[in-house]
Parts: sequence; structure tokens; C-alpha cells
Amino acid sequence: MPKNLVIVESPAKAKTIEGYLGKDFVVASSYGHVRDLPKGDNAIDIENNFTPTYEVSSDKKAVIQNLKKLAKAAPEVYLASDDDREGEAIAWHLAQALKLDEKTTQRIVFREITKTAITKAMESPRTIDLDLVDAQQARRVLDRLVGFELSPVLWKKIKYGLSAGRVQSVAVRLVVEREREIDDFKPLISFKVTAQFEINNKTFKAELPKRFKTVEEAQAFLNECNGSDFSIDNLETKPAKKTPAAPFTTSTLQQEASRKLGYSVSQTMTLAQKLYESGKITYMRTDSVNLSQDAVKAASKEISSAYGNDYVQNRTYKNKSAGAQEAHEAIRPTNFGLHSTGADRGATRLYELIWKRAIASQMADAQLEKTTAHIAISNSDHQLVSQGEMIKFEGFLKVYLESTDDDDINGEQSTMLPPLSKGDALQLNELSARESFSRHPARYTEASLVKKLEEMGIGRPSTYAPTISTIQKREYVEKEARDGHVRAYQVVELINNTVTTSTKSENTGAEKNKLFPTDIGMIVTDFLVEHFGVVLDYSFTANVEKDFDEIANGKKEWSQMMDNFYKEFHPLVESTEKLDRKDVSGDRELGKDPETGHTILVRLGKFGPMAQIGTSEELGEDEKPKFASLLKGQKLDKITLEEALKLFELPKSLGKHDDEEVIIAIGRFGPYVKFGSMYVSLDRGEDPMSVELPRAIELIEAKKAADAPIDHYNELPVQKGVGRFGPFIKWNNMFINVNKKYDFDNLTHDDIVQLIEDKKQKEIDKVIHNWEEEGIRVEKARWGRFNIIKGKTKIELAKTVDAKGLSLEDVKELIAKKAPAKKRKAPAKKKKK
Repeated sequence: MPKNLVIVESPAKAKTIEGYLGKDFVVASSYGHVRDLPKGDNAIDIENNFTPTYEVSSDKKAVIQNLKKLAKAAPEVYLASDDDREGEAIAWHLAQALKLDEKTTQRIVFREITKTAITKAMESPRTIDLDLVDAQQARRVLDRLVGFELSPVLWKKIKYGLSAGRVQSVAVRLVVEREREIDDFKPLISFKVTAQFEINNKTFKAELPKRFKTVEEAQAFLNECNGSDFSIDNLETKPAKKTPAAPFTTSTLQQEASRKLGYSVSQTMTLAQKLYESGKITYMRTDSVNLSQDAVKAASKEISSAYGNDYVQNRTYKNKSAGAQEAHEAIRPTNFGLHSTGADRGATRLYELIWKRAIASQMADAQLEKTTAHIAISNSDHQLVSQGEMIKFEGFLKVYLESTDDDDINGEQSTMLPPLSKGDALQLNELSARESFSRHPARYTEASLVKKLEEMGIGRPSTYAPTISTIQKREYVEKEARDGHVRAYQVVELINNTVTTSTKSENTGAEKNKLFPTDIGMIVTDFLVEHFGVVLDYSFTANVEKDFDEIANGKKEWSQMMDNFYKEFHPLVESTEKLDRKDVSGDRELGKDPETGHTILVRLGKFGPMAQIGTSEELGEDEKPKFASLLKGQKLDKITLEEALKLFELPKSLGKHDDEEVIIAIGRFGPYVKFGSMYVSLDRGEDPMSVELPRAIELIEAKKAADAPIDHYNELPVQKGVGRFGPFIKWNNMFINVNKKYDFDNLTHDDIVQLIEDKKQKEIDKVIHNWEEEGIRVEKARWGRFNIIKGKTKIELAKTVDAKGLSLEDVKELIAKKAPAKKRKAPAKKKKK
């Protein structure tokens, strides 16, 4: 008997849903998008209302062929792609590719993969919403036009291979502008007074509300306090409460997973996708904070069961985002009775975070009591203040407390005060005034940049993660940790009736996982802001999102919106033809080389920013310019002539060690010491100009010790080290990660044997085919994909390819088709008539 066909986006969902629907249905996967705009400039007919041409992706032809066969045999076809604009567009493309009637083809939507949700969706099918399709089509066409016309301009004027995008370029601009704010920041200095008191053998702290501007003012106040009596002048006690945060949206999940779990934006979305497809959470791309009535009831039941009725307080949250889709739900568990789940530790931690946030949103407020003590000083008109907080009823705090980006800055949390009464005399243990410096604006993390984009109305839940990934892949922005620097500060202290002033030091400015703009990111941003202000304008980008919303709601015609944009945008592209590359490429002349008199300039090179001595105009045919890479932290717009000249002192010989010359140099990946055939990287942030022979020998010997075998296995040496992904051992050119169940510092021979044998077995298990006589094998790769390996050639197969069913002839054909990618040429200038 023929079966009805349900088409979903991913194979993981297909398996789960088929189990819910039963024997009368077959559920197949489209593996995401099946059609897209072709490469080249014929994808969009600008003269014909921006009509796009679509083609089936090469890796989806077999998928479409299989779906056509299934659709032809099925009495009814249901398109069940995701319930958002992207999913609606996939449903429409499937209807087109499979030649289904879009007016009658059944479209079903659901926000969670549970039997109840799937059954309900099957009972109320609808047709494809063409307004949603148009909104997604408008986004795709607009982004293609911007990227396709802007990128070649960047190739010709700045550097080949660059790209620009409507949202990504705005995101880079935010990072660039924040970095310049930090560069221009001048800290304000003040002196903060704190005291430590004791009463009845219990200590507590207090502060002076006022801050002093100079050390002299601070000294005068402490001298005033010397010999004073301190007592409680007034006590204020009042109730307070804390209210739980709303359930997660895509943006707030990314932010909180970053703060609490240390996950990147893309890591969070990958794990959330797995949880959704396995039926554990609702759809993870949403800007709604709503919970359905059924979800509220289920959460209340779980709270009542676990903590009691006093902890239940149902709430309805309101979206702050004007374009939020209220009909959708926030991210929540599909079963509140399941407190923990996940295929791995990462997914489990994310699920627990989602469960706690959703449960807490329906719990009672935390009831607090805040006490403020005002402390009189007998010899001064000033008063010190101490604040304490006591939890009277935990409420939602029993489960969850939201983090903020300022947790690590604001530091101290409220503490309880000892029992105090008005008039109590206090013993002063210590009084100090510490010099403090105002902080520059915080650099963005991935999550705080998403938050900023959302606040400005730029992008949507589906675009945040790809945007953050793209700007890093393009090397416009880099995420890294940077060491701080030592800063001196003054402290005035009153201890044992003596006031002293001393200078101390602290490490400041250290950053962890923050976003920094690269030189290329800054140059591209400056160029686009100056010549394409309309594209980089924050309000324009936000208004475009509103236009997409209006198209989705059937209130605006998408091609008219495109026409309005293109009439303003295209003339800007044409106007850049007359720009001189030297004026926009970021090249910067610093002065003349004292030895040769040639120009010294800094510019972007193939492998990054570099300094150059001599230009083609100054040098003869036989003479070539000299080049030197800039050091980490040096910027094209900040480096001085003296700093650039020092770069050309490298490589230089530091002397000899064991009759072998020791050389210090800078390479593509940073400064290093060369000793024979050994290359040793300097420590992060270490200045190669300051490295002398003893330090170089220290690095060489440390490298030798690290490379020395710790054991042997099958007569081959075993080495160990710590790399980007943690501790490892190396054997027979095989790198083996050492997990936490092993004591890495004290690995036994048995441990090493076990690690090697486990790795060898994994290597065997991942090989699907091995044609040794042909030197070809097919093996498992990451993310459920497969690779064909022949010598140094590696071909990544699409997820849709059945790797296990490949024959040797199939594989040879795929290898034959593998051709080197051709470089895309920038369009040639049109000749003037």
C-alpha cells in the first residue's frame, strides 16, 4: 500500500518523526536547502523586477531524484521544514523542484518534535505562505547584490579575496568603532575609601560614598579619621525582591551559554540543534519569550512537585523586540519532568541551562531584606556606609540566577551584616584609600556582540551565529585572549593610628575571548563607511529588517523594496571606479630609511600587515624592496618609523650554542628562534627585539625536553605535549588526545599502550573502504561526513552521499572530477566610448 510522504530538513528529525507517524507514512530528508542562486552575474535579472534564477545544488541532485520518486508514489505529500522564513522558503523550493502544486501541497509546522506536536500539526495542515517566502527571497537577493557588487570593488581597491556583506560589515564596524573608543579612552583617576570594622568578634566592610580626586584629599581625610571614634548613626532595613528572567530566546541563550558555560555562539547553536532534533527542546531559532499555556501548566506541576506550591508564580513575558514573532514560543524543554539529558556532556550542560531558565521563569520572586548602616566619624562630617542583604525566601533562586557581562567587573556581592544597633561603637581595624581608574568600554565578546546587534534591530535569530562565524573566518575580527600590563597605583592606609602612603602595582587590561579588529577589518570598514555609507549605516540595516517583516506580513512588495535600495546603492559602486588605490588601500608612508634614503611604508601583504623599504619608483629593475612582518599588536595606523626600522634588524644572529648558530626571526606565524632544523616559537606577547642568547638557549632546551621521548612502543618513541586542544601524546606521526581520566603528568607505560591501541582501533573503525592497490580509501570525518583520501588529495563528500554504497569506479569518477578551484577574476573596467 502506498505511503504518504513527509519531507523534513534533517535526517535526525526524519527518524524521530517517522516513529511518531506510524506505518502509513515515510519521512524523508531534504538535507537543508535544495536550490540556490547560481554563481556568476546571471543569477538576478535586475531589469526584470530583480527576478532570481535558482538551480538545484550539485550535491542535492541525487536527493531531489529520490524525493521525486517517493512523491510520485505517495497519495499525499507533506512539507515539514522548519517553522520560520528559511523553512518556508525550503518548502517552496521543494515544491518547485518536485513540481508540486504550491496551492494545494500540504504544509505542516511544529515547534517541538514530540508525538503531541506532530499529531497536532498533521491535523491542521496549510498551504505554503508565499509572503514568508518573499521575505526570505528578498533577504537572499539583497545580500547577493551587496556581496556580488561590493566584493570586486574591495579586490581592486584594497586586496584580492576580500568580501563585504550587509550584516557582516555592520558587525565588523561595531568591533572597529569599539576598539577606537578604547584607543582614545583617557581613564579618570579617583581614590576610593574602604574600611574594615569589628564588633563582637565579627568583621564587616564599609565604604565612603564620595570619591576623592587627588591623593592629597585622600590623605587629609584619613588624617581626619586618625584618632576618631566610629559608631552606628542610623540603620535602615527594608524589604526587596528579585524577579526571574524570561525564558531563552536565541540571542539570550547564546549570551548566557557564553557567560555560564564558556560556549561560542556557533557551539551553542550546534548543541541546541541536536537537542531540538532529538525532541528534547523546542525550536532554537526564536525571538519570542512566550510560553504556551500547556508549557506553563507543565512547568507549574514540576515546580509544585519538586519545591512546593509556595514556589509557583505563573508569568507572561512581553517581547522587547518590535519584530518578534509572538505566535512562536521561547526555547524550553519539551518535557519539564526531564531535568537532564543530552548525547554528550556539552549538550547535557546546555539542556540543564535551558531547563533551569524555563522553570525559574514560572517560580516565585526571591524575597530579600536589605540593611544599610550609616557610620558616624567623630572628627569628620563624612559618614561611611555598609550594606548587607539577607534572603528571606529563595523563590526562583533555588534553581537559577541570570549572569551579566559585568559580573567579573562589579565583583563583590552583597553580604550579611552582623547584628547591629543604633549607637553601637565600632572598632576600626583598617581604613584605606586606593587609587582607582575608570574602565574603558568593554570589548565585545561573541555573545555581547549578538546582544548589541539584537538591540539595534540588526539581523534575526537565524543570522546571528553565521554572522559571528563569517567575520572571524574572513579575518576581519579575531577572538583571542591577551595578557595585561603592569600598572602602578597609590594606597593611603590608616593602620594602628598611623597614616602611610605607598605605591603598589597590579596587572590590568587582560582580556579573555574578546573580539579584536584586524588591520584588514579596519581598512575595509573605513573604506565602506566613506564610500558606501548607506550599507554600513546602522539605522538603514535595521530598517531593512523592518522591511523584511512587512514583506512577511504581506504589507510590502519585495521587488519594490529591492528597486528602492538598488537605485541608491548601484551608483555608489560605479563612483568608486575613479578612486586611486593608493588613497584607500591603507598604505601608510612613515618616512625615509636612514641608510638608503628609500621610503619606508607599511601596508597589507599577502600574509598580513608588513613594513616595506623602497618602492618600485625608487628602485631599479634589479633591486627589490625589503619586507618585514609587523609584530602581534602592532597596527598599520599606529606604528612609528622607529618601530618599523627595528623590524628590519631581524633575522639576526644571537651567537652560537653547541657550535650551531642561533637566529631570532619573525615568520608568518610570529617570532621564533631557529637552531639548526629546530624552530621554537616565542611565548605569547614576548618581544623578539629583547631576546638575547641566554633566553634563546632556555627556549631551545625547553623544546628539546618537550620533544624528548617519555617512552617507547613497538620500538618507536612516544612524546608528549600540550597543544591547542589540550594534552596529547605523539607516536608514529599520530597525535593522540589524553583525556582527563589519565594523569597526564604521570603517564604509565600501560596508559600509553592503551591510548595508542584505542587510537589505532578508531583509525581502523573510521575507514569505510580501503583499496590499497589503488592507494585510495574512504573514511569517516567530522559532523557525520565522509572523505575520499588519495595521497595528498582529500575530497569531502556531501552528507547526502551514501559512502558505504560507493564502488571503486564511483570513487575514481569523483576524484577525476576534482579540479583545482579557479580564482574568480574581478570584473574588467568598461572602456569609455
